[in-house]
Amino acid sequence: MEFHIALTDASPDPAVVQNALFEIDPTAVADLDMSGLVLRVSAAATAADVAGVLRQVGWPVAPEQVVQLPSICCGGCGG
Repeated sequence: MEFHIALTDASPDPAVVQNALFEIDPTAVADLDMSGLVLRVSAAATAADVAGVLRQVGWPVAPEQVVQLPSICCGGCGG
């Protein structure tokens, strides 16, 4: 799933978030969008899982701040 989280002054480095996400999903990816104002997370996780990881790295966010995007899966890989 893909999630978007609006950044604040206390936001962690995306690499730190990605490393912490590896505990949930070893294929997880975290980066910034083109504006640099939104952290994007792609992981096999729930919004609550992502919020929990963000709390672990020192960025407490409520699960409702973690916006889950609709799936863009085409089904072509059979997954």
